Amino acid sequence: MNQADRTYTISTRLSLGYDQAVDAARTALGEQGFGVLTEIDLAATMKAKLGKDIARQVILGACRPPLAYQALQADPSVAVLLPCNVVIREVDPSTTVIEGFDPETMLSFFTNPAIAQVAADAKQRLHAAIESLYAAHGGPRLDVRQES
Repeated sequence: MNQADRTYTISTRLSLGYDQAVDAARTALGEQGFGVLTEIDLAATMKAKLGKDIARQVILGACRPPLAYQALQADPSVAVLLPCNVVIREVDPSTTVIEGFDPETMLSFFTNPAIAQVAADAKQRLHAAIESLYAAHGGPRLDVRQES
């Protein structure tokens, strides 16, 4: 499989403004047992550090403590991949993209079956959160990696 064929995100486009999408994403993640531990405003960071403007977007560092604990018990080095990152990016005033890093991607780094179980659970929950957002506010389906 070449780099272009890899799928490493779970994503959708929403017919929802940026601020509303961020709030909706927090709610959907919470309904799946994730808490948001970190929040990085990428647009503000790029402007402050480089003087460059990019679309409004935020990285939410989402964590479900029971899953994180199970993964850490299986292999403490998994901590470098925690928490699960979810990005909300403004496309235009009424459209956003939400994408989360696919937890099963970490299986390319770890062979422990316990990690595989945690990754599958995390993926199912993250997928459910993003699907619930699509069901409530979805626009056309899209593979975000192809968006320019």
